[in-house]
Amino acid sequence: MTIIDGKQISEQICNELSTEIQHLQNMQITPTLVIIQVGDNPASNIYVRNKLRLSDKLGAKTLVQKLPQTITQAELIKLINELNHDSSVNGILVQMPLPNHISENVVIESITPLKDVDCFHLINVGKLWTARKSEVVLKPCTPFGIIQLLKHSNIDMSGKHAVIVGRSNIVGKPMASLLLLEDATVTICHSRTHDLPNVCKTADILICAIGKANMFDHNYIKPNAIVIDVGMNRDENGHICGDVNFNDVKNLPGSITPVPGGVGPMTITMLMYNLLTLTKLQKEIK
Repeated sequence: MTIIDGKQISEQICNELSTEIQHLQNMQITPTLVIIQVGDNPASNIYVRNKLRLSDKLGAKTLVQKLPQTITQAELIKLINELNHDSSVNGILVQMPLPNHISENVVIESITPLKDVDCFHLINVGKLWTARKSEVVLKPCTPFGIIQLLKHSNIDMSGKHAVIVGRSNIVGKPMASLLLLEDATVTICHSRTHDLPNVCKTADILICAIGKANMFDHNYIKPNAIVIDVGMNRDENGHICGDVNFNDVKNLPGSITPVPGGVGPMTITMLMYNLLTLTKLQKEIK
């Protein structure tokens, strides 16, 4: 299979973002993101550090507000409301997961849609499904990154049958919406889907986002399919792997994203893309 290099495509997009951010800085505008992190989850620490690193590289400004695990939901909402009304802040991101005593849905809905850099607010999600393509300006980072991977690889989605395995609010559902906007024919599969291998074998574009290490082998993939592996797992030896059994399918005709180095680099890049988009919307810059 031909490798779709997410690192290389991410670098191309980052170069474009850096140029645009420099243009804004020449106008005395610096796109500013605030990340709110509750507690000290080790995985969250890594994700936040990676976001800070890319933000610095591109010339944006990212501030981290680290809060104690014991903070109340009311106190967190109060902070978010203050940031909503702070004109110097262009994007707000609450790093998940949150402690059990805080509702993720309530927190997400407290972020004003115009600063919702993750595109998780119900208003922004609703626009994905109801607005015309030209009106959808904010898109969830991982699905948006996948669309960009396909476009930068000169893969025409129009008329193609795309099968998505996974129905999460973060990947599966918004992925379906974005593919429909590209005129693909979309099937969403999940744990209750009957005869999953044969459904997957009908896919021109197969998106694996189920979170199960090495689940998808050659029995799921038709010749010349485009395979997008969203999984990030550990195998029995502790090595990072995707949802697709790469060694089993690598000699098939078609294309595939590797893990790591495929979808992952695109997700954080599109976060910065969304921050830039929100900044331009708030400043009314075309």
